[in-house]
Amino acid sequence: MRSYEPDLTPPWKKRAPVPEVPADPDLVVEEVSTGFCGAVIRCEAGTVTLEDRFGKHRVFPLEPRGFLLEGRTVTLVRPASGGPVRPARTASGSLAVPTARARVARAGRIYVEGRHDAELVERVWGDDLRIEGVVVEYLEGVDHLPDVVAAFGPGPDARLGVLVDHLVPGSKESRIAAAVASPDVLVVGHPYIDVWQAVKPSVLGIPAWPEVPRGQDWKTGVCRALGWPADNTGAVWQAVLKRVTSYKDLEPELLGRVEHLIDFVTVG
Repeated sequence: MRSYEPDLTPPWKKRAPVPEVPADPDLVVEEVSTGFCGAVIRCEAGTVTLEDRFGKHRVFPLEPRGFLLEGRTVTLVRPASGGPVRPARTASGSLAVPTARARVARAGRIYVEGRHDAELVERVWGDDLRIEGVVVEYLEGVDHLPDVVAAFGPGPDARLGVLVDHLVPGSKESRIAAAVASPDVLVVGHPYIDVWQAVKPSVLGIPAWPEVPRGQDWKTGVCRALGWPADNTGAVWQAVLKRVTSYKDLEPELLGRVEHLIDFVTVG
């Protein structure tokens, strides 16, 4: 929510001065007349260029009282060096907004199948989700998805996004997902049996994820095949998760699905 200072000063009295702040690279501000929020990437004579979290650029004049910094009106001034810079990025690849506060949670939600899915989404998209006010919860399995959707009661102001493992034609998951029909619900999925497979094998120093025979617990089978502790898959997962430092460590089949869900639940 945008924050404004009350301005009830009689016209015959001068307005109180506001701080002058150098438009340093990566400084995150909001332009008062448009509400455009972004990081400084360039400051030239009389203008400043901002880039928002989606990579969109806008150029604004350096006018007095023209910007908000952490909710307070400021006047941006040209710093000692105003050349172009490369803004910092979050683990998801979007523009980092280090001074932004977490938004109050939206009514909409993103559901994933289990705790490991939720931890991986938080690892890569956590900063983005907090800025957008999106909460991620997990289903503890997809079998009761229709009941969860019915209990949630999705609507235009409370959209529901669902990420499903192994969503391929003919699978149990695809049949369950097909039973959910609502314009305010989006069910997407990746082709992997488990979200572990969305981590690129090269990140873990293995040539590929091993094949596990049908009917065998996938995580246990993988650990046995790779010589990892099969009796403590939880600890193995935490070791895998620590290797993930950015979106570059994940397969594109997962990246696109999560980005789609975030866009869906934050529309409007």
